[in-house]
Amino acid sequence: MLSDDLWNSIRDIYSSILSHPFLRELVNGKLDVVKFKYYVSQDYLYLKQFSRVLSILSAKAPDKDSLLFATHVTHVMNVERELHEYFIKRLNITEFKESPTNLLYTSFLLSTVYSKPYYESVAAVLPCYWIYMEVGKELKKEGSPKEEYQKWIDTYGGEEYEKGVYQVLSIVNSFKITEEQKNQMIKNFRTASVMEYMFWDSAYRLEMFPFDR
Repeated sequence: MLSDDLWNSIRDIYSSILSHPFLRELVNGKLDVVKFKYYVSQDYLYLKQFSRVLSILSAKAPDKDSLLFATHVTHVMNVERELHEYFIKRLNITEFKESPTNLLYTSFLLSTVYSKPYYESVAAVLPCYWIYMEVGKELKKEGSPKEEYQKWIDTYGGEEYEKGVYQVLSIVNSFKITEEQKNQMIKNFRTASVMEYMFWDSAYRLEMFPFDR
């Protein structure tokens, strides 16, 4: 299946994500809360742009897929925003400054869904869905002693989130494309997956622009 080819193309990236100290320390409860707060603030900003990405994708999609992505916009705006607002209030997060990696990732997604064919656009947004599900399921096996970190794990390792991911994978596996088109999908999928790694890595490093924007 096409989805198998996509996932096989990022096994090195996914392995590096799972072993990244941000996630390892999140599981053992030793992750510096400053780094988690930074991550939450960046993810909050990211989801604002990701909801726009999904809206454009919904408009571009054929009728059979359009409603699905429109529904996912609502999910992003309600369920995931509610999760972030919980963390923002609980951890007293007050600073929201977009990081270089955040800007790079969202700009890539927006430019892709604006200008590229539908199948390429789906490949670009898929890592945000799929990697989070796989990470959530993997981390749920271990759990975290810290309540806030466990809540994050439970959200992405839960069955409800998994349903949405498999809906998108079903769309991917329905594509009738050429070998050249598949290679472009793999390129977009891998590019976005690299940026998923960079997103966690930037949080661990507390990445900032070198000058005030």
